[in-house]
Amino acid sequence: MPPSDSVNWMREASRFIRAHRQKTFVVYLGGELLQSDGIDECVEDLILLAGLGIKLVLVHGARPQIDATCREAGVDSAFVNDLRITNSEVFDNVKRAVVTTRITLEAKLTRAALDTVERKAAMTIVGGTFVIARPKGIVAGKDMGLAGEIRRIDAPAINHALADGSIVLLSSLAYSSSGEAFNMNALEMAAVVAGELHADKLVMFAEGSVEKSDGQGLLRQLTLNQARDLELDNSTMARYLACAVRACQQGVHRAHIISRHISGALVEELFTRDGCGTLISDAPFDRLRAATIDDIGGILALIEPLEAAGILVKRSREKLEMEIDHYQVMVREGTVVACGALHQFNDGTAAEVACIAVHPDYRERDFGRVMVSSLEERAKQIGVTQTFVLTTDASQWFEEQGYVRTSIEALPVERQQLYNYQRNSVVLSKG
Repeated sequence: MPPSDSVNWMREASRFIRAHRQKTFVVYLGGELLQSDGIDECVEDLILLAGLGIKLVLVHGARPQIDATCREAGVDSAFVNDLRITNSEVFDNVKRAVVTTRITLEAKLTRAALDTVERKAAMTIVGGTFVIARPKGIVAGKDMGLAGEIRRIDAPAINHALADGSIVLLSSLAYSSSGEAFNMNALEMAAVVAGELHADKLVMFAEGSVEKSDGQGLLRQLTLNQARDLELDNSTMARYLACAVRACQQGVHRAHIISRHISGALVEELFTRDGCGTLISDAPFDRLRAATIDDIGGILALIEPLEAAGILVKRSREKLEMEIDHYQVMVREGTVVACGALHQFNDGTAAEVACIAVHPDYRERDFGRVMVSSLEERAKQIGVTQTFVLTTDASQWFEEQGYVRTSIEALPVERQQLYNYQRNSVVLSKG
């Protein structure tokens, strides 16, 4: 009997659980999420992360709550560059809304923590003057009043609280060195705090998703350069992307933008290979590189099912170890998801592209074509003028990659001698 979906998920998640333990994650929770039905589930997921040994810094916003409080009080409130003009009258409402929102969130976090661990070992939620602010001043000719910007972050104090096992909770209120309070942009605060802490991840719950320009769905990963160059029609999502870029530039390893509307988004994003949001990183998400001995297990996991089905010729571990220099692998989140090999013959002017295998979850993502193209480029670099393949079931696919059918006699003599007439493989050539 095959394992259940939950067993397979746990097996996949286990490597992420190990990788995330004792790492620092900064998580941004927008005011829209905090007033939605999804907040209780999100809080449970946050406590789950803390229980797995992840150090959490939570930064919450309260924009819709402030808007509602101002409307109820009959107070006008305007924005400049996404920052609220905060005169004394507006600030009274800001304080009421932010404090109420924070208290509600603290209560939910505390209740969820008490429900999952013994009361005597319950996680603590701590705040403090971790963010030192200063007035924003004049922006676009407008006096921003008590709107502030970050002057500095007390990173040692935050790290001390995290080391004690506490969850650090920051709101959009911050104080100057003289004790004056300011209204802050919580999203920008999350990015700066993550950078100052050199956090391993910045995770931002957003109102939407980072979509492809052609409307064909989610952009799942972006390098830092791609994120900088991406033009979005949605100005709100552009702000999330700008904060992700800023954080990565300041030393955050990875930034994630996930939709608050997806149930379980936090767990899916952090504990599965593909996640459900957009990952921004200063390193390519998928790494195509030369294989090493450490990749043998991953290569075998890819090719053994294809060998059992008769699609690939069986290769022993010993043979793979001897020929590992011939192989390239595509690695995603530490897992080998594609592989291929290049074997030279004759005087080195001809080579076989072989052992092309792609993980079942990624066969629709063009990884096979990328692998073959990479092997062909490698062949050119070492002086190979002709590449060929032998296949029993993928001849049409290789023809789409520019290969043409040829005869066994067109193979190098050495390879002709190794030809298995029982398999009756189709021979194709290129170059």
